[in-house]
Amino acid sequence: MKNITRGFLSAVASLTVALTPHALAADYPDPDRPIRLVVAYGPGGATDFQARIATLAAGKKDFLGVPIVIFNRPGAGGRVGWTQFAEKAKPNGYQLAAYNIPHFIAQSIVFKTPYNIDNLEPIANWGADPAVLVVSKDSEFNSVADLVAYAKANPKKTTVNGAGKFVGHHIAFLQFQKAIGAEMTFVPTKGGGTQAMKNVIGGQVRSGFNNLSDAFRSQDSLKILAVADLQRHEFLPDTPTFKELGIDVDDSSVNFRGIMAPKGTPPDVIAFLAAQTPKMFGDGITLGKMKSTGSPVRIMSREEVQVMWKERHAYLTELLKDLVE
Repeated sequence: MKNITRGFLSAVASLTVALTPHALAADYPDPDRPIRLVVAYGPGGATDFQARIATLAAGKKDFLGVPIVIFNRPGAGGRVGWTQFAEKAKPNGYQLAAYNIPHFIAQSIVFKTPYNIDNLEPIANWGADPAVLVVSKDSEFNSVADLVAYAKANPKKTTVNGAGKFVGHHIAFLQFQKAIGAEMTFVPTKGGGTQAMKNVIGGQVRSGFNNLSDAFRSQDSLKILAVADLQRHEFLPDTPTFKELGIDVDDSSVNFRGIMAPKGTPPDVIAFLAAQTPKMFGDGITLGKMKSTGSPVRIMSREEVQVMWKERHAYLTELLKDLVE
């Protein structure tokens, strides 16, 4: 009798294990429960702006079947929002966050944050937004050469802003400063890229590194001097790369953006999101809005993002050793 009971219980346990993934997949997502997406930057900036476009089609039955609602948690170049997410988000598939690479990886290396590539789960990537060097429309600088000449003649007096410390803008600045051999002053701007752009346009700083997408939308008020990438961008075909100008600034600061989940999210939920989210990013209306607003698209699968995260972590660990005293 004991053997029969053990056999029955074992069979029930095996059946439960076998059915659990299917039961979970059938229950997720609940059509009456929207998915919450934390954006660690303020409203109106490139990450917020693009996240709203990238998730526009979430409610369609061919994609997630439920809407995605954006929650902004800005501060400290993303650290406030990502810290809250890493520490408090429930791993249930209804609490996700937008990631920015190299931002959160560089911060985890330099500051030993509660978030890193080992306790977050990438879902998919929607874009890759290079950093650009910008000055106001009425600036005395008409080229990178003009700015470099001034910086060399006036150590520390060239102010360059960006969305925070150890975000892509700051990494581009560190590379630029080292490459030209002139000491400048980086100004991390409270309020993220949107406020940083306003400060450049308003003349509060002499120059800034910002997102190509934000600069594209503000180009009537700016001079865009160079792109921190390996090739010119289709949205700014007349703007040279730093490499073209003989300045050793590469694509390390290109801002990859996508969606991630907290560690511990059920594997079948991850699988569902990983299968459907890239399709959502590739929706025709979504792609049209991305292009019309100067938002560079680069759709990557979960597997591709996992590889990219690991490669960027190894690369940034070495790069930051060389750039940070």
